[in-house]
Amino acid sequence: MTTAPGWGQPRTSLFTDHYELTMLQAALHSGAAHRRSVFEAFARRLPDGRRYGVVAGTGRLLEGLAQFRFGPTELAYLAEHKVVNDETLAWLADFKFSGTVTGYAEGEIYFPNSPILTIESTFAEACILETYVLSVLNHDSAIASAASRMVGAAGGRPCIEMGSRRTHEESAVAASRAAVIAGFMSTSNLEAGLRYGIRTLGTAAHSFTLLHDTEREAFAAQLASLGQDTTLLVDTYDVEAAVRTAVELAGPALGGVRLDSGDLLAQAREVRTLLDALGNTHTRITVTSDLDEFAIAALASAPVDSYGVGTSLVTGSGAPTASMVYKLVSRTGDGGEFVSVAKAAKNKASLGGHKYAMRRIDARGKATAEIVGVGARPSDDGNDRALVETFMVDGVLAPGWTGAEGVRRAAERHSASMAELPGAAKRLQRGEPVIPTEYEYTSTAG
Repeated sequence: MTTAPGWGQPRTSLFTDHYELTMLQAALHSGAAHRRSVFEAFARRLPDGRRYGVVAGTGRLLEGLAQFRFGPTELAYLAEHKVVNDETLAWLADFKFSGTVTGYAEGEIYFPNSPILTIESTFAEACILETYVLSVLNHDSAIASAASRMVGAAGGRPCIEMGSRRTHEESAVAASRAAVIAGFMSTSNLEAGLRYGIRTLGTAAHSFTLLHDTEREAFAAQLASLGQDTTLLVDTYDVEAAVRTAVELAGPALGGVRLDSGDLLAQAREVRTLLDALGNTHTRITVTSDLDEFAIAALASAPVDSYGVGTSLVTGSGAPTASMVYKLVSRTGDGGEFVSVAKAAKNKASLGGHKYAMRRIDARGKATAEIVGVGARPSDDGNDRALVETFMVDGVLAPGWTGAEGVRRAAERHSASMAELPGAAKRLQRGEPVIPTEYEYTSTAG
């Protein structure tokens, strides 16, 4: 990554594929590069067995668009390696995104063919954003979708994101952010806390206990330094002995104990019984150790107070990508009018035209269908919630979608959207999308 002096953040313009710039060069040559175009990011299907998806990454994408510029370092690289010609280099040197970005609010639920993000600009501007758009949305939406399932399985018990060591350092920050949007209460990742105002948590690992000559010395040091409300890791040696030592040192004010191995269901019950017998009825139990949504659901009857989730979360719990695509769906013709365009391949067909989207809500406040339409959105008939928001107009970012405020807003949107879904959305059984996608067409489609 290269950083321009004074920008404060790495440039994002080379987070892209070679062919996007060669397409740009050819389009500049043909004269079509300046045609107004509409590109859409959507998923043709949900990951196998999933009932819904969660939009995440939009705020990060909008932040990154400000850094999608080609400075001397990027231009020199492209010239040296003969990626594009001089005319294209000159165009890139002046590039600053000036289009309009709309789409589903971050944290919103999506379904097959939902128009998750739409970019309207010239072909040249929208074309070169493809890989960056997809890399952000595919990663973050996969993490948020997995996180949402875990939060649902937890049944109101807090979930803590702690998977940084299982993924790329920047992916770890993005994963923390996506998890909190989908309902996790906190993260272990300090960079995520700094960038996005996310609450961070953490106490000690097994190495801290092993550093000391005895477990008692380790616990005493942690309590003296961090206070009695700290959480002690009690499965380095013998769990029962560790719990007794912890209570002896901290008394009933001990904040919590953590279990990180073994039969978590049986151990949690044994530890809860022991803590209560020793008078520590308010000491919390946190469990970790390769948890996913299914393991969390299996612990529903256990006296567990919170879950720490790592590897499965940051890898999407079996679905590491949302499989979104980015397609040209409309462009201007020779006369300046918009015309719908779409790929016609049978196994990868797309629906052309600029879309609108609504969620049909019944009298009980529950979603019954995803409505995707082409053309002008019809007037509200009273039971449809509009889904498409405006993030950027003519290159100017609307307030409230980025930074810590964007994360807070996205988490609120996710909570409200989940409350609208039928109860089947939280079941972990395989099945079709929890509501169907229905299509509408208006006379002004294009």
